[in-house]
Amino acid sequence: MEQDSGKAAGTVRATPVSRAMETIRALREELAALRGAQPVAVVGVGLRAPGGIEDLDGYWSALASGTDAVRPIPQSRRAPFGDAWDDVPHRGGFLDEVLEFDGPFFGVAPREGRSLDPQHRLLLEVVWEALDDAGIPAGRAAAAATGLYVGITGQDYREWMSEGPDSYWATGNGHCFSAGRLAHTLGLTGPAMAVDTACSSSLVTVHLARQALRSGECDIAVAGGVNLVLSPHGTALAARTGALSPDGVCRPFDARANGFTRSEGCGIVVLKRLADAVRDGDRVHAVIHGSAVNHDGRASGFTAPNVLAQTRLVERALAEAGLGPADIGHVEAHGTGTSLGDPIEVEALAAALGRPGGAGAPVLLGSAKANLGHTESAAGVLGLIKAVLSLRHRAVPPVPHFTTLNPRIDLSGTGFRIPTELEPWPAGAGAYAGVSSFGMSGTNAHVVLGAPDPVAERAAGPVAAAAVAVTGFEVSARTPAALRAYAARLAARLAGIKDEEYASFAYTVTHGRTALATRIRVEACDRHAAAAALNAVAEGLTPPAVREIAADTAPGFADLPRRVVDLPAYPWERRRYAPFDAERPAAGG
Repeated sequence: MEQDSGKAAGTVRATPVSRAMETIRALREELAALRGAQPVAVVGVGLRAPGGIEDLDGYWSALASGTDAVRPIPQSRRAPFGDAWDDVPHRGGFLDEVLEFDGPFFGVAPREGRSLDPQHRLLLEVVWEALDDAGIPAGRAAAAATGLYVGITGQDYREWMSEGPDSYWATGNGHCFSAGRLAHTLGLTGPAMAVDTACSSSLVTVHLARQALRSGECDIAVAGGVNLVLSPHGTALAARTGALSPDGVCRPFDARANGFTRSEGCGIVVLKRLADAVRDGDRVHAVIHGSAVNHDGRASGFTAPNVLAQTRLVERALAEAGLGPADIGHVEAHGTGTSLGDPIEVEALAAALGRPGGAGAPVLLGSAKANLGHTESAAGVLGLIKAVLSLRHRAVPPVPHFTTLNPRIDLSGTGFRIPTELEPWPAGAGAYAGVSSFGMSGTNAHVVLGAPDPVAERAAGPVAAAAVAVTGFEVSARTPAALRAYAARLAARLAGIKDEEYASFAYTVTHGRTALATRIRVEACDRHAAAAALNAVAEGLTPPAVREIAADTAPGFADLPRRVVDLPAYPWERRRYAPFDAERPAAGG
């Protein structure tokens, strides 16, 4: 009896409440599993790269033609260090006029603007453009659970302080404030963080954003990185490591490879769970199927790469994607053009992806560093955007400066090939691309992505002209001058679209952009009438088809179906902000 009583005492009897709790637990586990398995869509892209690259078309044109955007440092960029630049390698991939910024657009006063790291300024513009590209106005991003992940490493602008630091310098230059200012300005309330893992920073942010989307921590994620070379001192330190190319030419995989050249850039991607993107009618640039991050561990040296760690990284990302080596047709490699790094990377790729005996379709290797130089904390995401474009165009760009394979790299029996001209995606090759980025800190990242599937493409495709009657659209800007400039850009864009894309144009400009203070409504039933009206606005006229509307007016044309199309970027009204310009405050600030 005592034994029976003991058994009875140890038995937990199910109750309606306990059964309900068990059901909830099981459903939560099932939901978590479903979220974890969901691919992630790239729905928006913004970028700046050397060579005047500011959009996807410009980037692809430079890549496809094998452009080398490296040049000597512009004379205007040498201040305040002057001749100190002559003592370091001063060829690089430099952006234009990085001290200029549209401060009033983002509510930044002149004094604060002069203290604000130009990297933070650049992020504000490029993140805005990426959300525009996604057709997600800032207010909609603020209303959603939107996360923000920023890769950033350098703090060169601290060296520009002409006097002692003040509160503006304190909040204008710390890494954490790059993400914090973005979230504050846009009203984003999801996770917001800066990530510094050296050269892998921006691709690590993509992995973190993907994880946050899968776990349900956010519903929209903005990820990427930025890098500017604003002082010779950081370049001098890099030169002492022996990693910089003395002649400023980056030659990935080549026998003449002698290091990389430092460069500047910014890349941002807007991400959503693929199912959500299809549901919302988003345009999908590409789909991320897997990603992984790891560390080299105890390598031969603190900054030395580890072939075993890199192999495991690629294998883990493939496993996350549910794919095998044969599914990969192209790898955008880290490919810095260093005598140590390139052979180790290719050995790891061969171990993870190589074709036994070289059988099967080839894998094309590339590295955007041959075009741009090494953009460091922006390099990974710019490599990812290159892979997105390769998938879109079903072609792999050439690797400039590649003529003879590095003798320490053995491609025999691997199936790998390095293109020297624009190559169509190989027939029979895997449909997916891999992107690698490795940090000098030892932190590595790899992402596997593919083209959008037919369901996503149909959901975001143009609406047949007969399916919707377009009667007009709305355009806005912060100032009348910006509105005129924007109208000219949009009119030029209308000249290049098809008639059936006019509804998508009208939706995107009306509902896919943030409504700003200066607004007009354009009544136009076709793209030709629309272009004529916009050209008139650009000339400062107000034709009968156009009328001004109040800033707080609810957007019209609510019957337009959600279809997002490429539009020109917002026309920033930039002014120069630099510490030594304190006596010449920016106009309008």
